[in-house]
Amino acid sequence: MDQLKLVALDEEDLKIVSAHVQDAVMKTGDLEFLPSLKRFIVPMNRFAWEGKSRFFFRPRPQRRNSVLHFDRVLNAKTSGIARDRPAEILSLLAISFVPMDAPAGIVELIFSGGGAIMLDVECVEARLADLGGAWQASSRPYHKV
Repeated sequence: MDQLKLVALDEEDLKIVSAHVQDAVMKTGDLEFLPSLKRFIVPMNRFAWEGKSRFFFRPRPQRRNSVLHFDRVLNAKTSGIARDRPAEILSLLAISFVPMDAPAGIVELIFSGGGAIMLDVECVEARLADLGGAWQASSRPYHKV
């Protein structure tokens, strides 16, 4: 499978990126805001929902080492995330955009357990890129409906 590379420049693009990073896991200590560059970096192990690999007629779940970064970020705030515990694992559920003074707004990263990161952005500008090969995931993410 080819490595995924996506760019989001508006709210609709961001919905596509959100679908590809659903159930990605990362360590709290790996998240980084670089104010001088107006960049927020999210290294992650994303679940490869687009994978088509099969094992005995069942989909073989895979994860990929990826990085998502947002540019033109003015400020970053967290809620329900313990920044003093850098080894804590976060599971990303979705990314959304709330327009404030178009094209500016808030990009919200929503995590399981109620945590969130709010990025005050000049506009939507995000990039997602896989950094290497895939490996077999121990299980497929499951959400109670």
